[in-house]
Amino acid sequence: MRVAVLTISDTVAKNEREDLSGPAVVASCRGLGWEVISAFIVSDDPADIREQLRVLADSGQVDLLLTTGGTGIGPRDNTPEATQAVADRIVPGISEEMRRKGLEHTPTAVLSRGTAAVRSKTLIVNLPGSPKGAVESLEAIAHLLPHAGESPPRRSPRLTSLFTAIHDS
Repeated sequence: MRVAVLTISDTVAKNEREDLSGPAVVASCRGLGWEVISAFIVSDDPADIREQLRVLADSGQVDLLLTTGGTGIGPRDNTPEATQAVADRIVPGISEEMRRKGLEHTPTAVLSRGTAAVRSKTLIVNLPGSPKGAVESLEAIAHLLPHAGESPPRRSPRLTSLFTAIHDS
């Protein structure tokens, strides 16, 4: 499976803080046998987020687009709204499962506003901004995504079924 990781953070984009969550998500994806084709950083500006999501999803090169950051309740946390703005369809069960599993480790997991959506043939999933939260959230849903080790660009039967179910509903 071909994956892009997008870290969304004003302070990381300004080089005021090191990106820890993006590399943690990349490492987790590689551990699952997924091919990480790109990793980018963008500010919390809604227009910038929307543009990066569109470019990556519409490229035809990405099966799964994982964002990290911007899912909290702060005034600059714009990732869910930007994702919804570019989405063809919302997939609420994925984010619900991340929050449900997150409660096992972190009582504040329910404060995450992350969402999941489909744009074209790309599944977009918003992960929390902390490395621990991002990795745990990804682990919570990895079984819903393609089998590890599938050779790109072919999708696994599980992801094909997921997209068929989403587009046929």
